[in-house]
This record gives sequence, C-alpha cells and structure tokens, in this order.
Amino acid sequence: MTASITFLRLRPGGNINELWAATRRREGTTAVETAQLSGEERRAAHKGGLVAVATGDTEAEPLAWVVEASAIPGLVKAGIPGWRLTLVDEGNRETTLDALARSRAAFLRTGRSRVEQVADLAHLPGIDTRISVFVDTPEDAVLAVGNGATDILLRGWDSESIGALRDKLAPRNLVERTALPPEVTVDQARDELEPDLFTAYLEQIDGSGTARPRHGWAPGMEMAAPVPPGRLSAQWPDAAWTTGTYETELSGVAADLAAILRGSLDGAAPSRDGVERLFRARGDEVDAIAAVADELRQRARGDTVTFVVNRNINYTNQCTFKCGFCAFSKGPRSLNLRGEPYLMSVAQVVERSVEAAQRGATEVCLQGGIHPDFDGDFYVDLVESIKHHLPEMHIHGFTPLEVWQGAETLGVPVGEYLGRLRTAGLGTLPGTAAEILDDDVRLHLCADKIRTAQWAEVMLAAHEIGLRSTGTIMFGHIDSPASWANHFEVLRSIQRRTGGITEIVPLPFVHMGAPIYLRGRARPGPTWDEVVLMHSVARIAFDGLIVNIQASWVKLGLPTAGRLLAAGCNDLGGTLMDETISRSAGAAHGTAVEGADLAEVARSVGRVPAQRNTLYEILETSGADAPL
Repeated sequence: MTASITFLRLRPGGNINELWAATRRREGTTAVETAQLSGEERRAAHKGGLVAVATGDTEAEPLAWVVEASAIPGLVKAGIPGWRLTLVDEGNRETTLDALARSRAAFLRTGRSRVEQVADLAHLPGIDTRISVFVDTPEDAVLAVGNGATDILLRGWDSESIGALRDKLAPRNLVERTALPPEVTVDQARDELEPDLFTAYLEQIDGSGTARPRHGWAPGMEMAAPVPPGRLSAQWPDAAWTTGTYETELSGVAADLAAILRGSLDGAAPSRDGVERLFRARGDEVDAIAAVADELRQRARGDTVTFVVNRNINYTNQCTFKCGFCAFSKGPRSLNLRGEPYLMSVAQVVERSVEAAQRGATEVCLQGGIHPDFDGDFYVDLVESIKHHLPEMHIHGFTPLEVWQGAETLGVPVGEYLGRLRTAGLGTLPGTAAEILDDDVRLHLCADKIRTAQWAEVMLAAHEIGLRSTGTIMFGHIDSPASWANHFEVLRSIQRRTGGITEIVPLPFVHMGAPIYLRGRARPGPTWDEVVLMHSVARIAFDGLIVNIQASWVKLGLPTAGRLLAAGCNDLGGTLMDETISRSAGAAHGTAVEGADLAEVARSVGRVPAQRNTLYEILETSGADAPL
C-alpha cells in the first residue's frame, strides 16, 4: 500500500467562543490549539464543530495534548494513552527518544529544518510515531515529506491549496486527520474519552477514523449528494477534483489495491483482508473500485435495472428491544417519542395487502417490532390470513430476529418453526436485523438482540428448506472497515453453503432521529464515499455468489440512488407504498414511489428498466424510450 501522508487543519486560539469556533470550522479548521481551556470554552469549541488541543495543564481536559518532554511523565502517570499525545522536539535526541519510548506519542512535532535529523526516530524498534511539521505552502510540504515528514500541519489553508498539495504528493495518498491519529478505534475512544469529547470526536470522523468531508450531506437528507459530474468520489472540494474526471486505468492506484482489482476482473474473489483494504480506499481509489464494480455488474446483469412493485407493512412499532439505531420502535408508554405506539390487527394487515394487490403489487413485505404479546403463532396466522385472501401474493417477511423469537416463544427448533411459516405461505425472508454482523459492534449497537451466530442459524435453516432471503448491512454509525469486512465474510460463508441469498442491500444509517446518535454515541451517518464503497465492494466481494446489488432510494433519494447504478448496482428495490422506518429516523425521502419513477431513474443513466418479482424473475421490461 502506498504510504499515506496525514494532515491536520488547526488554529491557535484563546478565549474560545461558539461564534469564533463556528467561523473557524467553516474555514476548514478541525482543531484549536490553546494554552488555557475552561469547561465553557471546551463546550463552545464543540458547539462550533471544533475540538481543543492543549499545550499544557488546563482546567478542562482537551481531546489531545501537544507538550514538551518535561510534561510527559505526568501525563503517562495519569494514564493518558499515546494516541492523545504529540511530543514537541526540543533538539535533544536522547530526551526526545526517552519521552517517545515512555509515552508512545502518536506524533513528534518538529521544525522544518530538523525533519531529516529526527525522521529516523520513527523507524526505531518500539517507536510508532509520525513526524509532524507546520508548512506554509505546497512546496514546503513536498520538501518536508521528502525529508521524512509523515504528518503535515496546516494553518489557514483553503481547499484549492490543499488540492494542489494532494496533486504534488501523488501517488502518495493525502489523508485528513482529526486531532487524533486515524488508527484510533471507536472502542478505544469510547473507553478513554469523556462523553462530550467522544461526541465531538465522532462528529468529525468517518468509519476509518479520518476527518469527514465538510459538506452537510448525509443519508436521509433532502439534498443532493455532493457527487462530481465526472467521477463518483467526493473526497475533495477543490475545483481540480470536482471538475475533473477519473481515468479508469488501474496503473495509477496503489499496487496492492490494483492487484485486488485485477484479480477480481479475472474472477478471483478478494480475501477478507482484501475486502477490508477495498473499504479503506480513498479518492481516486474509490473511483477505481467503482469502475471495476461497474464492469462486473455489466458482465453479470447487463444494462437491465430491476425493481419490484411491493408494499411494506410495518404492523407494529412496539418492541421489547432497545436498539440504538432504531427511531421506529416504541415502548408501550413512550408517547413522548416520535409517533404513538400502534399495533395493527390481522384484519388490518390483510386489508392493506388486498389494497396492495389492487395497485399492482406482487409482494408484501412484513416487518415490525417484537411486540411483548407476540408468540410464534401470530406470525403464522398473519401469513395464513394473507394467503387465504391473496393466494398469488408473495409474502416477504419476518427478520431472523422475529423468526428466532417466534420459535423461542413456542419452544420449538428454529428449523421446525420455519417449516410452519413456509407451509403457511411465507415466500422469502428479509435479511434485516443484521445491522453489522460483528458482535463487538452489536454489543453497543443492539446489545439485547440476537448475535451473529443466531442470525446465521436462522438464515442457514431457512435456506435449507427452500426459503430464500436478502442480505443487508446497515453502516455508518459505530462501525468500521474491519467490521464491514467481517459482515461480508459472514454473508459469503452462508452463500457458499446454501446459495440462498438473492441480493445485497446496503442500508446507510440515517442518523437524525436515531437514539444512539441523539445520545452522542454514533457518527452522523456514512460519508458519500463510504456509500459508494459499500455498494461497489459488495459487487466485487460477492461476484459469482450474489448477482444483485440494490441501491436504497428510501435512504438516499431517487437521483442519488441513480448515481450508484454506475457503482455496481443493478436494482432499485421496491415501490414500498408505506415505508415508515426510515421516516421515523428522520429521512426526508418519500414513503412510496411509482414504478414509473424507478423506471425513469434507470433510463436517466441509459439503462433498461424491468419490473421483477421477489425472486428476480422479470415480469415486464421496457426499452429506454418506452413507458413501463
């Protein structure tokens, strides 16, 4: 992997107030460096979008410290980890080395004239630090990097100057960091930082721990994604980037990434670690991955873009579980939350199913909270009632959590219970309740929910009796490229055994109303580049295993979902008619669209729309100029 150069945009400051902090943030600043920090100033910095870095003892604890060697013993004694520390080089090699070795400081800050003299310290056994230096111009930065600097400090640089620096440093990746190094994990930060420091840090980072782009877009927002017209990566805001185009040759990307992508084009599936490497791509690498995914999409599905006419029926929003991401479910007495608790009767669900059939739906999708009064018989009765009135309707219903709970309440094995559901008329299972199939993340995201092994047990049992399913991943909260790769590996292991997954549906985290975000314990959704990567890497990782990759218009909006048709996607999901879960979390996009709307999205990018059923059998297709 080509070595990355990190940079931090910071300003000196004193007497910090919210207006000053917000102004600096709009200018691009990430951190304010100060000798004095009160609790009020720390709060003001956070409200303005900045974090504070202290140069000595302060009243309030900063996110990180920049100190001379003499301050290191006290910080080490206080248990401050090295990833919160920058050591200032004072010119004495032995003193500097002793402080580095004892503190494991993430950064060694030095002057431009001393970079060559201290750069070799970073390569000594037992030392893992970046050589950090202030620079004033792109030319200064290139010289410093040539002399051994690996971290660049910028004061007052605009986006055009940073873009020029990026281009001058190529092929090395230029990566913006926060006051902490990118290697810090969410678990480390959660365990170490005070709650408001943790929240401020989460607001600034993406899933890789690097700085988020400054635009305000997030999934669910009623605004266009910041996608340049000539490329898919929105990593940079400068004119050279946003008006440029990506050249699809792989010769310009890092050798390790190019090897993975060339192997994918030759039919070799990336390893689990290869998948994580793909997820850690940045800038031009994102465009390269999307281009390869699009080629694999063309080979597998051609120019056809599919959708299904269906209706979502969320039969109750009352739930005994307390998932941090869910703004839809309500406890029985939670009238103070968004919306009131409700429970549809079986007759009401049947009525909505009949209405869906009258409107041309071929599928009803049944999902709801785990109501405290439900047992397994409820789900069976629901399916039987729908099939009694609509024998031809495909019922796509019940997450592995609902299946597990249904079997548990009846005291029967999961496989036996799934057999009852199939006999009653269940057609397929949605692959939701998966979120992230990494139990270290689930512990904090949905602690009382089934674990990865239980989710997989239900899916394997369903596939073994002929019930197929979708596969989903919800991303952009407290997860990371490592957990995304783990999730994909679980799905790949299931698919290799059963072949029962019909499609992969990435679901970007809609943060605005999610409890875990409102408590300051999650990021504000994935970045646009992470959205592109999730869909593109899915196409590459599941090539030869799962041929359908879906873009969720509910989370992204129709135009934005359409852009993903150039990133490996071949499906736009369903018309839904009654989608409410994303709305509850704060999504601005509609609860339903018409088939003609989805067809128009496909035509707008030169593809051929086709209506399908749940199992991807084509029901009706249309040329680009014909109505559907």
